[in-house]
This record gives sequence, C-alpha cells and structure tokens, in this order.
Amino acid sequence: MPADRLDFPADRTDRPNRSPRAPDRSLSERSETKGDPGLPTVADALVVASLQAGIPEVLAGSVEVPVRWVHVSDSERVAALLDGGELLLTTGAGWPGAADALTRLVDELADAGLAGIVLELGTRFAVVPPPLVAACRARDLALVTLDREVKFVAVTEEVHRRIIAGQVEALQERQRLHELFTGLSLRGAPVEVVVRETARALRAPVVLEDLAHEVVVADPFDLAEAEVLDGWPGRSRRLPPEWTRVPVAARGTRWGELIALPGPPHPAGPATVLEQAATALALSRLADGEGAWARLRAEGLIAALLGERYVTVADVEARLEASGFPVRGRALYVAVSTAGVSGPRAAEANADADGRTVADVRTLTAEVGSERILLVSLPAGARLPDPLVADLDPGAVSDPAATTAELLAAIPVVRRLARQAAPGSVLRVADRPLARLAAELSGDHRLQEHSARLLAPLIRHDDATDGDLLRVLRAVVAHPGNRTAAATASHLSRSVFYQRLALIADLLGADLDDGETLSALHLALLAHGR
Repeated sequence: MPADRLDFPADRTDRPNRSPRAPDRSLSERSETKGDPGLPTVADALVVASLQAGIPEVLAGSVEVPVRWVHVSDSERVAALLDGGELLLTTGAGWPGAADALTRLVDELADAGLAGIVLELGTRFAVVPPPLVAACRARDLALVTLDREVKFVAVTEEVHRRIIAGQVEALQERQRLHELFTGLSLRGAPVEVVVRETARALRAPVVLEDLAHEVVVADPFDLAEAEVLDGWPGRSRRLPPEWTRVPVAARGTRWGELIALPGPPHPAGPATVLEQAATALALSRLADGEGAWARLRAEGLIAALLGERYVTVADVEARLEASGFPVRGRALYVAVSTAGVSGPRAAEANADADGRTVADVRTLTAEVGSERILLVSLPAGARLPDPLVADLDPGAVSDPAATTAELLAAIPVVRRLARQAAPGSVLRVADRPLARLAAELSGDHRLQEHSARLLAPLIRHDDATDGDLLRVLRAVVAHPGNRTAAATASHLSRSVFYQRLALIADLLGADLDDGETLSALHLALLAHGR
C-alpha cells in the first residue's frame, strides 16, 4: 500500500475519546438522526476533492445520513469499534468473500449505526460482490465504491474539517438563538413576536397551539395561511414525520406545543430553535396568567378582521377554524357593544330566542377602543341567544351569516349601527336597511362627496359656534314625523329644538318635512359617522 495510507490494526479506532459502544439500532432508529444539525451527510462527504479523485459511485442505500466521524479499517470485526454515525473507509482487505459472511458483516455494521461504507476496489475486490450490494440495499446502508486509489488520510482530514466547521457553526447559532430569545423574554415581548422570530429563524411556518390543538398564534412565513392552517385541529394530532414539535411547559404545567413545518436546513437544527422559543413562551405564559392565550387568540383574530390583515377569505376561514371558531356550516353573527368593558355572558347563553337549548355556542370577543366586538358561531339554524343580545346594551347585532365572506361584510355595518344605538337599545341590521347601505358603500368616494356636499353648512356652523346642529339633525332623521320624540332625543326644550330646526332648514335650503330630503340627509349622516 502507498506510504500515505495509515495501517490500522484491527483493535484500533481513529475516533478520539470514544464513548461506550451504542446499543444496536435498527434502520428506523438510524433514520431518526437524519438531518442532525452541524453534521455533513454521506452525500456531503462524497464531494470532497480527495474522494472525488477516486470516482465514487453510489450502489446502495441512502446518502442523506449524517456523518459524525470517519473511521478507517479493513477488519471484519470493525463493527465492535463503532459508536454510530461513522463513515467507514476500507479496502475490504480483511473481509470475507462468502455471501453469508458478507451479509452478516453488513448486518453488524448497520446495527452499530454506521452511516455508510466507502469501498476502494482493487485490493481485496476487483469488482463489488453482488451479495454485498444486496445486503446494503436490504438494510438501506450507503455503499460507495472507488475505482481509483485515494489517500484515506486526506479524506479523513477533509471530512473532519467539515464536521468541525459545522459543529462550530451550530454552537455559534445556538448562542445567537439564546441571546435572541433571552432578550425577547427580558423585554416581555408579546407571544406573536416570539412566534414570528421563530419562523424567521427557521425560514418556515411556525404554529403555537394549546392543549385542545387550537391555534393560538401562527406565522405562515412565506406560505398562505390557508395552506398552513386548513384542517389544523385534526392534523396536529397526526403530524407528518418531517414536522418538528416541542412542548411549551414550565413548573410541571404544560400549556401547548410549538410546531414548525419543514424548512431549509438550520445549523442548530429546528428542535433547538423551537426549544429556545418554547422557553421564552413559557416564561411569558407564567407572567401573563390564566386565560392569556385565549385573550390573545381572540384579540389577534378580531384585529386581523377589523384591519383587513388577510389576503383571501380562505385564509381568514382557515385561521378561524384552526383557532376553534367553526365557520363552515354554521350560523355566524357579529355583535358590537358601545357600553365599554364588561365581560360577555356568551358562555352562559345557551338558549336561543325561541327558548331552545343551544349546545354549541362558540365566541370570540375583544375590546377595541370603546367598543366590545363579539363574534358568535352557532349550529346552523340556531338564533342568537337572548341573554347574549341583552348584554350588548347599547349596541347592534347582525343578521345570521352563512359564510365567512358574509361575516366579514357584516362587521363594518354592525360597528356603524352600534354607534347610533341609544342607551337601552340593541339595534339589528335587519331593521336598519339604510345603515347597511351606507356601510356597504362606505369606501365609495361618491357617497363621501354626497355627505360632504349636503352637510357642509352644518359642519361649518358647528365648528364656528361649538354648535349642535348635526346632533339635532340626527335626532330628526331617527324619529321622522315625531318632532316630540326628536326633541327629547336632542335633550332640548321644544322651543329651542324648533329654533334649531329652522336654522338647519335655512342653512341647507331644504324642506325637512320632505321624505326624500330626509332620506338623503340620513344617508349623508350615516356616511359622516359621529
């Protein structure tokens, strides 16, 4: 053999600080180590210059298995010297030639967790024995042949250099992740920020779910939300093997799981990233207390709906369903209260307007400024429970929606109507067709121009005198044909009310007893808002 080749005795291993031999592992157990962070695979090792000089050819097995070390030996008893994950460089000089003996050797190497065999032809075997190829294929053990002689010491140096460089990179990345998530924890970063940074680190979608497998926060990264979340409650119980999940827990209490979908390779490995993020989430959960995730889920969803922070209706539908708010085949309602913060009694509302029991009432609620927004999902055909409606006072409620698109369209209508509700009243969209029309046309510049043109004299007067003409006009259109009720709603005496009425008519040059004029003014007021 050439002088550069190391002639190892059969009882010597080139791997330093060898730990006790690992127990035998089957193919399935070895496969679980695929993609270990910081380690090159057999395929990566084959591209080093010293091995390429031997014209490598893969004859059997997977080359995507990580390589932890390179071992050089020609002994048939080499399996006893392996820890698992080694790439074996050999000429096969001490190997048997019988088929059953070669099969037994391959079984021993596979059971020891060998990553792969690189066999240099020409010393022991001129051609590869077919039983060797068959045995490696049966155990999915990588078998690579070299047609030309190579320097095994050069191969060892190159592959080990890659291994060490990968491990250094992994250590550096772990430190960076530790600093990132520790900083987020110390600053009290919101849960959604932690999940977003986790997705950015992995360049893959990340989902935080609770113990009921309902999504708390999700960051789809560069995928559509519908692509990630559609069908989530069932999917999370049967995760594909390429997905990674870690628990979010602390002090013996488990709140949920953090799950990453497949993404590009990460130096530290996806499990390490998720573990760091899960620690930050657990600390946040301890600080926020009970119910924090439920509030976060509801507030995040409602904020996304109000701000139209979604791409398609399918994305919204998938997100709602995955969060435990069913929308498919359900009766959906939007309700808005302007009474300020007061806990909704939706959980207690289990009887509809006809007194029938409603067994499956699902709600999402959030405070937005002075409004309390409530989304309700009921079984198809069920009506909104009376206790829930009464709790809205003052406020407004939509008609039942059968689809997510109808639910989204109802939100601005109900919010606008709720602002018109007087104390002691809950307005229904079905009873306010003009308000619905104004809300549906709110984005049309022609409606805004109509409102500005009609109301401009009154707005200028009120701004200059700190007046109340707009408030009086609202009372008039709210009580057409009943000036007594309108005066009462204006909180003015009848004489002062009629003075204001005459001034409004003069400024507008309009007949306030004309039904068409009142309708036009009513629409202008609805477009103008409060």
